[in-house]
Amino acid sequence: MDFRISADDRVGAPAKSQGKAQSRTAPKGQRQEPSLSGASMGESMSFSVDAEPPRVGGGSGRGGNGGRGGSGGGKPPRGEKPARRGKAQPARQKKRKKRSGGFLLGLVWWGFVACLWGGLAVIGVIVYYGAQLPSSDTWAIPERPPNIRILAADGSLISNRGQTGGEAITFRELPSYVPAAFIASEDRRFMSHFGVDPIGLMAVAVESIQARGVTRGASTLTQQVAKNLFLTPDQTLGRKVQEAILAVWLEQSFTKEEILELYMNRVYFGAGAYGIEAAAQTYFGVSARNLSLGQAAMLVGILPAPSAYNPKTNPETAKNRQRLVLNAMAQEGYISTAEASAAQINPDQQVRTVVAGAESYVADWVESLMTAYIGDISGDVVVQTTIDYKLQRDAEFIVKEAVASEGPKRGFTQGALVAMDIDGSVRAMVGGVDYQQSQYNRAVTAKRQPGSAFKPFVFLAAMEKGYTPETLAEDAQFDYNGWSPRNATGKYSGTVTLRQGLAYSLNTIAARLAIDVTPEKVVEVAMRLGISSNLTAVPSISLGTQEVNLLELTNAYVPFANGGNGVIPNVITKISDMEGKVLYEASTAGPGRVIDPTTLAYMNDMMETAVEVGTGRGANLGGWQVGGKTGTSQESRDALFVGYTSAMITGVWLGNDDNKGTKLSGGNVPATIWRDFMTKALEGKSPNPIPGGSYAGQLVAQQMIDPNTGQVAIDPNTGMPMVQYVDGGTGQPVQTVQDPNTGQIFGVDPNTGQPIEGLQPLANPQAGGGMMQPGVGTDPASGMQIDPNTGLPLSSQIDPNTGMPMGQQGVDQGFGQAPIDQGFGQAPIDPETGMPMTLIVDPQTGQQVWVPSAPVSQNQPLQQQQPTTIWGDQVIQQVPNGGQQFAPPADLGQQPVYQNENSQRTLMDMIFGN
Repeated sequence: MDFRISADDRVGAPAKSQGKAQSRTAPKGQRQEPSLSGASMGESMSFSVDAEPPRVGGGSGRGGNGGRGGSGGGKPPRGEKPARRGKAQPARQKKRKKRSGGFLLGLVWWGFVACLWGGLAVIGVIVYYGAQLPSSDTWAIPERPPNIRILAADGSLISNRGQTGGEAITFRELPSYVPAAFIASEDRRFMSHFGVDPIGLMAVAVESIQARGVTRGASTLTQQVAKNLFLTPDQTLGRKVQEAILAVWLEQSFTKEEILELYMNRVYFGAGAYGIEAAAQTYFGVSARNLSLGQAAMLVGILPAPSAYNPKTNPETAKNRQRLVLNAMAQEGYISTAEASAAQINPDQQVRTVVAGAESYVADWVESLMTAYIGDISGDVVVQTTIDYKLQRDAEFIVKEAVASEGPKRGFTQGALVAMDIDGSVRAMVGGVDYQQSQYNRAVTAKRQPGSAFKPFVFLAAMEKGYTPETLAEDAQFDYNGWSPRNATGKYSGTVTLRQGLAYSLNTIAARLAIDVTPEKVVEVAMRLGISSNLTAVPSISLGTQEVNLLELTNAYVPFANGGNGVIPNVITKISDMEGKVLYEASTAGPGRVIDPTTLAYMNDMMETAVEVGTGRGANLGGWQVGGKTGTSQESRDALFVGYTSAMITGVWLGNDDNKGTKLSGGNVPATIWRDFMTKALEGKSPNPIPGGSYAGQLVAQQMIDPNTGQVAIDPNTGMPMVQYVDGGTGQPVQTVQDPNTGQIFGVDPNTGQPIEGLQPLANPQAGGGMMQPGVGTDPASGMQIDPNTGLPLSSQIDPNTGMPMGQQGVDQGFGQAPIDQGFGQAPIDPETGMPMTLIVDPQTGQQVWVPSAPVSQNQPLQQQQPTTIWGDQVIQQVPNGGQQFAPPADLGQQPVYQNENSQRTLMDMIFGN
């Protein structure tokens, strides 16, 4: 539409013209609205184009009817609308422009004010939370928890123990791509920021706004170090502010290299591993010094979520994380794209991580011993152990294979093994089938019933009382104060020897012996040999009803293999700090002799029979002499075999953690495991016989007994115990001479004055050589076992009225002598005449010796134990007068015939004095 304005339309035109435009007069009292016609529109727009707006109000202007004004201030002409000055359009436009400029300036002003107040608020928050921190001059890097580095005998790493799971490692020991992986993945601007990364914060803020949620963290490596070292993991404003303050302090106090080293050694990688070395050992079984590029990237990829990105539990996720880290390293220029591609694991390739094996049971045991050995640990230590790493692996494999193959059909799920040298050094230990599934150590921590494997201690107590392997006992049911032991097979063989009773694990025989020697004596013997668990002295102890652990049970068999010396089980040889200072070193000290040589010979004879023809036949080794004992608890809940050669002792246990019964016995799977392991352990070694305990062919020094007091005789001239020299094989006194140059003492023939052929000389007794001590000795004349510390027969009791030994009627001392008769005082009894022997002074040596009351013919042969010969699977006992053989209890047949009637009496006869 084209709007044109004529002269008549302007304000001030003649009234006539204006009146034409008035189409209608509004009623009095109503508002005049402009017409929508063209004229009226022009009239209504007159305010926007009139150059001089009309004046309103009185004044001296030109007046008149229809004039612009009037002195009387009259009304405007009829039909004319008064102009409204303040509503003019041009004025409105200018005012808007002015207001727009003011708004921008105001926005800037108020923005500045807001920033100022915001800055003050931030400063206030920093000051507030910073004031809650300790004084900065007290800030220091906390000491890293100490690490225990456990090594095998050959120096191989068994494991790391402690709160961190690995030792600290320096920045410069690592390949260059290891710290580069941390920087590329965790903090790309680490080398340039001051502890807090403003650019990173802004980038995370933008990402979070776009994603309408927090996308990732914005903490720098320095902030993470501050959080790990000083703060709690709480996600609060105060903790984040304190983290930033400490990060700035760290940047001012340490170099970038030192901060990164702190981070790498303390960050958590999952699976209990703190630090890059612990992670490398835990996941890949290598030192961080030897990590490959791919392994380093995978470890760094774990950090955002150790449980979710763990390569052991989530290998596929770990592969993806590895790829992201390698790509980030390539983008930052640390490696090339080709190197990143080569280091990635193929999608169809498995992540190979190390699996904690049975050596971890050893490591746990070693860690538990540390406080007892060196007290509280203040720094990293290195522990040398006795573990043979190859044997450890062999033991683990053999036990696992046996459980996997035999367990399902025989109803057992767990196994344990302990192997040690004859000095008590533990060479291998398996505490369970799978350490990953269960860290419970069934070799050290678990206590189970040993069953018949405990019987050797009962029989040893009987041998020490004077019985022999040939002593007869009755295999039959009996009742003792309401207790009625039964054989496992439910069968009974009547009269048997003690050798048979142990070989075939007859419960009634062991029970009768325990009642005779007393349960208290059985406990004493077991503890002397190495059992450390609390034992209750009750008759049922003879059947192995009291719980012990496999380690102590195996240890208690060691004296049978090493010649009668007690040992303390040992796995640690040396502990030193990182500078090489020795904090502990093992010694060879031990309990000393705990089994008399003659008694040891008896025990090894019986224990060897148990393996050759008894319940332990499954443990036979080609070329090696073996002794051992099976054990099976009630309902076959536990099945054991403990056996030994002259080189090694090994114990095996099988069963279930829930104590559920099995279809096992000590003579089947446990004996097989023992044989398989010992075959590997003894490979390449020369077979040697088990110590027989005999001093035959040796000159032995023994302390003399005062017949009046029963105590060790004291030389009145020197105040020292008096000593006599005897032939170790016969126990007969020997005339001696001493070489003045070497100090050696030789046995000489009194008729010729020449050294006795076949009798080894004795080292200088002043140095302690050759003395049967400590422990049990044997009276050279009577053969009675004597305690060298007290001079009293072991089978004697003390009369409280006289303080002298009391004879025990009806006890076969095992050497053919008659019982001690109280009526003859304390002199030893001559086994030939039954009369007390006489104490005389040897004219050649000037020493006191016991001699028979009536001289014995020089040509009379000495009674000795006859040799044992093995024929097939039977033991043939060679006895005088055409004695008969013995076979297993089910086929006893005719009983052996003995020269001495005392040795034919049954155990029941001896107990009840018949």
